[in-house]
Amino acid sequence: MNSHVSVREHYDNHLANFYSWMTGDFREAAARFKMFLTEQSIIPRHNKIAVDLGAGHGIQTVPLAELGFDVMAVDFNQQLLDELQANANGLSVTVRHADVRKVAHEDLTPELIVCCGDTFSHLESKAELETFVADLSRMLIPEGKIILSFRDHANALTGSNRIIPVRSTEDRILTCILDYETDFVNVTDLLYERNQDRWEMKVSTYRKIRLRTEDVLGMLERNGLTVEFQEVKGGMVMVAAGKETHSPG
Repeated sequence: MNSHVSVREHYDNHLANFYSWMTGDFREAAARFKMFLTEQSIIPRHNKIAVDLGAGHGIQTVPLAELGFDVMAVDFNQQLLDELQANANGLSVTVRHADVRKVAHEDLTPELIVCCGDTFSHLESKAELETFVADLSRMLIPEGKIILSFRDHANALTGSNRIIPVRSTEDRILTCILDYETDFVNVTDLLYERNQDRWEMKVSTYRKIRLRTEDVLGMLERNGLTVEFQEVKGGMVMVAAGKETHSPG
């Protein structure tokens, strides 16, 4: 079994240094999310408060603010938040350097919660994730919405299929290697960087929850959230769910 570091250590010491490069053109990615919001008619309707959990460098935050939301952008990595502030220059965005689990316990009343990328799988266990979903549902005002994206790992990849080329340019090559356990996936990010006339290798492994779409949908429904949209694109499951006017608990 691979030895691994915590998710936070993985980002602080490895992934944050090339995260924005890995995700590609920022404006294109932000425009795609803005198009999704527009297609789903997700605009400020109540108090305008949106919370972006695991905001990274702002791919979701910026289009939310451009559509008129007052956005609290939360992430545990300061380097990415610094990039977010630059990307969101002049927009109504408040940055919080914090663990998303802590924020979920606070007395906030957003009409929209966004938790995209791998954030949803970064908690310690499915039991903790269930509690997290309950906290998010409690935070939402009636008729509020939550948007999630995550990778479905129901089917374990085997052999060479476990080795996934992520991105390559003339001076960087990033490959991801997946090792499956019953409830977790060990993720190894293998980065080669050109340093003048030689290549240097940097490796870090972390563990995330092995998510299955039916498990996530069940958590939402058990906590008074009705799934209104679901699609799979580029290997990511995108879900939008609305809070019932009178939710349980």
